Amino acid sequence: MDKILEGLISSDHSVPVKRAIVKKVVEAAENDLTREQCRALFTLTTRLVLLGDDPFQRQIGLQVLEAYARYHRPEFELFFSKDFVLSLLQQGYGGLDHRDPAIIDYIHCCLRLLISCPSVLETFSVIQVEVLRMVCERPEPALCVRLSALLSDFMQCIPRDKSGVLFCQQLVRTISCFQCFASEERELREYVGQVTKVGTLLQNIWKAEPATLLPSLQEVFAIISSTDPSFDPSIALASLVQHIPVQMITVLIKSLTTDQNVRDASMTKALCRMIDWLSWPLAQHVDTWVIALLKGLAAVQKFTILIDVTLLKIELVFSRLWYPIVRQGALAVLSHMLLSFQHSPEAFHLVVPHVVPLVHSLKTDGLPTSQAFLLQFTELIHCMMYQYSGFPDLYDHILEAIKDLPKPSEEKIKLVLNQSAWTSQSNSFASGLLRPAGKSETGRTGLINLGNTCYMNSIIQTLFMATDFRRHVLSLRLNGSNTLMKKLQLLFAFLAHTQRAAYAPRNFLEASRPPWFNVGSQQDCSEYLRFLLERLHEEEKTLHVLESAKPKVDPVSTDPTAQTSSEDHKDARLVQAGNQRANDGRTLIERMFGGKLITGIRCMQCNGMSEKEEPFTDLSLAFCPSAASQGSPKAERPSAEAKVLCQGSVNGGSEAPESGSSSSPAANFQYEPVTNEPPLSVPDLVNYFLAPEILDEDNAYFCEKCISLQRAERTMKVVTAPEYLILTLLRFSYDAKSHVRKKILENVIIPKALRLPVHAPSTPGRWSSTAASPLQVDAPESSENLAKKLKPSQGEEEEEEERKLRIDEAEQMDRGRGAPVQSVPYMLSSVVVHSGISSESGHYYSYGRNINGADGTQRPAGRSPVKEDAETGPAASALCTSEQADALPANGPEARDWLLFNDSRVTFTSLQSVQNITSRFPKDTAYVLMYRKQELPGPNGNEGHTANGMRLSAEPPLQKELLDAIIKDNKLFLQEQELSARTQALQASASSCSFRPNGSDDNNPPGSCGPSGGGGGGGGGGGGFNTISRLVF
Repeated sequence: MDKILEGLISSDHSVPVKRAIVKKVVEAAENDLTREQCRALFTLTTRLVLLGDDPFQRQIGLQVLEAYARYHRPEFELFFSKDFVLSLLQQGYGGLDHRDPAIIDYIHCCLRLLISCPSVLETFSVIQVEVLRMVCERPEPALCVRLSALLSDFMQCIPRDKSGVLFCQQLVRTISCFQCFASEERELREYVGQVTKVGTLLQNIWKAEPATLLPSLQEVFAIISSTDPSFDPSIALASLVQHIPVQMITVLIKSLTTDQNVRDASMTKALCRMIDWLSWPLAQHVDTWVIALLKGLAAVQKFTILIDVTLLKIELVFSRLWYPIVRQGALAVLSHMLLSFQHSPEAFHLVVPHVVPLVHSLKTDGLPTSQAFLLQFTELIHCMMYQYSGFPDLYDHILEAIKDLPKPSEEKIKLVLNQSAWTSQSNSFASGLLRPAGKSETGRTGLINLGNTCYMNSIIQTLFMATDFRRHVLSLRLNGSNTLMKKLQLLFAFLAHTQRAAYAPRNFLEASRPPWFNVGSQQDCSEYLRFLLERLHEEEKTLHVLESAKPKVDPVSTDPTAQTSSEDHKDARLVQAGNQRANDGRTLIERMFGGKLITGIRCMQCNGMSEKEEPFTDLSLAFCPSAASQGSPKAERPSAEAKVLCQGSVNGGSEAPESGSSSSPAANFQYEPVTNEPPLSVPDLVNYFLAPEILDEDNAYFCEKCISLQRAERTMKVVTAPEYLILTLLRFSYDAKSHVRKKILENVIIPKALRLPVHAPSTPGRWSSTAASPLQVDAPESSENLAKKLKPSQGEEEEEEERKLRIDEAEQMDRGRGAPVQSVPYMLSSVVVHSGISSESGHYYSYGRNINGADGTQRPAGRSPVKEDAETGPAASALCTSEQADALPANGPEARDWLLFNDSRVTFTSLQSVQNITSRFPKDTAYVLMYRKQELPGPNGNEGHTANGMRLSAEPPLQKELLDAIIKDNKLFLQEQELSARTQALQASASSCSFRPNGSDDNNPPGSCGPSGGGGGGGGGGGGFNTISRLVF
């Protein structure tokens, strides 16, 4: 039969005739044949399959071989022996090389014919050895595909145990050598298909033998981390990523990034090549692994690698956005790289030139997924332009291109940026010693205590949380100056944009410390605040005088160091012009914190009136006599001078006595016991401050009209309301007899909103006593409270009745004249708390309102500002009142409405925590409060602007000088963190450490020395491991 078949093939018959004869030969396979005949036929068909001149001969050979092998299996088993297979795989066949894919196809076909024969097991063992040798020779993709098909059908041919691990590693190596030089789409598709089939073989092996997975991945990393310049691994390795279980990401990345044997250069190479994998089509989870590795490197604070790789690859990643098949994964990686690169705009500015063309392409390409993708992309761009504002020359064309697309809210942008930073503690890969010392989840920056400087830290954070003041400070053009305002501007810029969890304000402390404050001693925060505001005020006045003496020249155009765009110049001139319109010659401090009081004294003998107008930046509120002078013989309201002397400041910075103190604290101070009476409220204290006061006996008034000392009545009324109302609660009284300073631990109700009575300035000689009318506070218990707190002593009841009669008469006269009184609404902005029972020791921390609006404007919900805030005239309340709780806005979750600033530590809190602090921790009492004036109706009705135009609609862009300083410090910080992490990692490998978990805020007051307290803030982050516990805050 072999002779017939051989003659047929060499004959000149037509193909149809040959096919007919071949069919007869195949049908004859059922007939009996001798062993020699079978062997001759198998030899002929093998030669035709492997060496046939054309596809027809190979097809005939395969067809006849399968037919005769099926009917004569014993003979074929003897023919296709393990020795024959070994010779094929080692020496080839005839002139056919052993690495030719046809040989693998032939063996694959023969194995299918012998699958049920016992002798095939010996053949499998031979193939196991030979396929390992073959992959070590780095076969071409075509041969690897044939091997993959063979091994996928016959898993018994795959090497086992150690050989199996080695086979997988060598197959990974082989894939890394795959190169594609095709230029046509058909060839590219064929190449991708070949790689996919080989990757599927590895996937099957990993599933069947899980022990081979980790060594294979180690081999992948060894390949992509190679720094050998002569070897560039194939991007085809990306096809393996989709076969790695996603659940292994965290474990593998942690193991990889904490391996001390991996050099930075190798890690950089590996990360760059993984980013290149984004170009591989059809591969899944490549973006997931790239982002995981980026996060892992951030967790161990290897910021040098992250910076280098980002700057090197950011443009390549962006270019992948043009290809729909890979753009979604590329956008995920691009978003992470840009949002985490927050110390400098360098990376974002590399891709800025390519944004507009991509936006136009996405708008016009007509793909169904392009619109949704465009929305994601523009949200990323908005976040980056918000993070690095101040470049209008770069961003104007981008804003024009995306103006019709929705813009994310400022709150969402801040949340995204905070969670994405390299130093963010939300990083799931950070744990133990290697947790980055980044900002807390609040996204705010703390201030390091530099040695009893909590008094300064609390005030700085309070001023920083005054939104309008902060924005105006940051918008000032102070290039090249060395003023205190410049230092405050730089400090505010760092608080807003630094990557540090806590910033050390050393330069500002040296510049702003009052001369009489001893270095390292505890001080009064209210005294510091007054000094700071006065310094800033006087400094600006001096500069105004100097500027007025100079010829009028545009400072922007003449500044040779200014490197800003034309748009910046325009903005600067607009800000300057706006300030000139708004301030009327007043300083920034006057415009923000300045108010005016009129003090009037009326002689009760001749009714002569004397008035004096005085500016103020804060109101010092004395406590009512029952709270401040319990047991004293006289409960009359003290004079202004007496208040300052008898109820005064409190030092803070430590809960221990001063080191230089010669006596124990108990010998120097006492504290007032808390009574069971209902507590006072802030409006009560304001009304008490504004209430009429009798001047008599030793404090009698010299009337120029009567030319003698007379009983008189003194009143104070606010005639100009400040933008920010600062209230200082005078919590320390002084007993002149016992020479003891007593801290008043009385709880004071702090309303979220209050209304301050503001009078129109009266003409000389005119008297208005509306402030002395009976107190009316919205809280139902307030009248009873004040009846108890302000009740006069027994010996003065008759005089009190007489005074009320005179007040009623004067009030009727005043109402007849229609005296205008405006009830100005204020919203609580910040509270500074003093923790301690002594004026000589304690600790300050502060609460600040977390305002996330575009302009920070707050207004009671559901109210019309035009309808209610404009109440003036006799009908308006002449008393300070508090707002009902249900009239207050509810912006976001209550638990995140407020922030607690405790030196280095910044945490979320709530208004309820602020209001209940004294009831929970009796020694922690509100000391300085800041209220922010709400919108008042103006003729133009512009929302977000007060009548004097002091509201800024958004955070101003950072000026170049400030931006450069922050970029420089951020880079330094990342270097410091990287060095610290490496040191800790080396120490951790040599010894084990145990940590005490942080406590709960419910266990210790915020000002305590417990784990949740301020704790000195000597470290670089919220409760970092370098912080040394100490009593002195």
